[in-house]
Amino acid sequence: MSQPTIEARDLLRRFPLIDGHNDLPWVLRERGEIDLARPVAGTHTDLPRLRAGGVGAQFWSVFVPASIGGDAAVTTVLEQIDRARRMIAAYPQALGLALTAADVERIFASGRVASLLGAEGGHAIASSLGVLRMLYALGVRYMTLTHNANVGWADSATDQKAAGGLTDFGRDVVREMQRLGMLVDLSHVSPDTMHAALDAAAAPVIFSHSSARALCDNPRNVPDEVLARLPGNGGVSMVTFVPAFVSQECSDWQAGLKAEATRRGLDPRDFDQLDRLTPEWEATHLKPRATLAQVADHIDHVRQVAGVEHVGLGGDFDGTTDVTVGLEDVSTYPALFAELLGRGWTEADCAALAGGNLLRVLRAAESFAARGALDGQEAGTN
Repeated sequence: MSQPTIEARDLLRRFPLIDGHNDLPWVLRERGEIDLARPVAGTHTDLPRLRAGGVGAQFWSVFVPASIGGDAAVTTVLEQIDRARRMIAAYPQALGLALTAADVERIFASGRVASLLGAEGGHAIASSLGVLRMLYALGVRYMTLTHNANVGWADSATDQKAAGGLTDFGRDVVREMQRLGMLVDLSHVSPDTMHAALDAAAAPVIFSHSSARALCDNPRNVPDEVLARLPGNGGVSMVTFVPAFVSQECSDWQAGLKAEATRRGLDPRDFDQLDRLTPEWEATHLKPRATLAQVADHIDHVRQVAGVEHVGLGGDFDGTTDVTVGLEDVSTYPALFAELLGRGWTEADCAALAGGNLLRVLRAAESFAARGALDGQEAGTN
């Protein structure tokens, strides 16, 4: 084991690594109950690999596909919250439900993985602030405003322009989230929506799993002009490991696949339809690979544009069938930190990236909500 790897493992034992996005709860929905205490084939995540990766805290995504709308989306997100909470409760020696920054630190200190919940896709609230409030009451601590399709009040990065960012109700959603203490997640949204949310935000926002658009021109990534606004907002952009968001070659390959899906009358935003087409596409189009070093390049870029206080990690493990070479599952985080240490990152820099920045954002969200409660702010009525 190299010296940087030894240093990386030691660092992750002392400072909590908080990953912004993991889709294991959806895998559990599709595959049924899985014993996570043992290595689980066909996934990126289980308890042994979380320990090996030095993961100190994880946002478990309570994802709802954009194809599910209306009351069915509300039902589905409630089922996913239930599934994630039962998963956490099933392994009390390894996992602990975290609702606050203090919970994260306490659970990490006990040697367990602090487990937070993040909702992916604002369609899950069915345009109801009451549903939003109930998600917070059930433990959801961030919501991604959109997934792969517009929600009526916010534009997605991978759909046609409609709202032009946020509607008046969309701004109400942002304000209500921050009044509650729920983080506004801008992954998956269009640049117009990013700017509109930052304009409306009075507390820090996050990007739970997005990389830098300057290095990979994919609509899911964050443009430099948005990254440059993070110091003023206090937010964090959590770099993801999805190959199509890391490597331009991988992004171009995926764009070709989606174009072929469209030509055949399929929905390129539908993961299942794309997965069925992928083997045929791979047979005639050599698939490129993204690398750990390219992920480190994205981290360096976000640091350069926004500052070391505004970068984090959101692997999106189990949310993609494709993986980056060197970052194949949750056990590989020490290798990434070894790469950064080799590039001259200090221990303090790495601690901020790992989780220090996200803990600051959580505390800021909690403080903002507490100030609002003291000021007697009224919630919306929708």
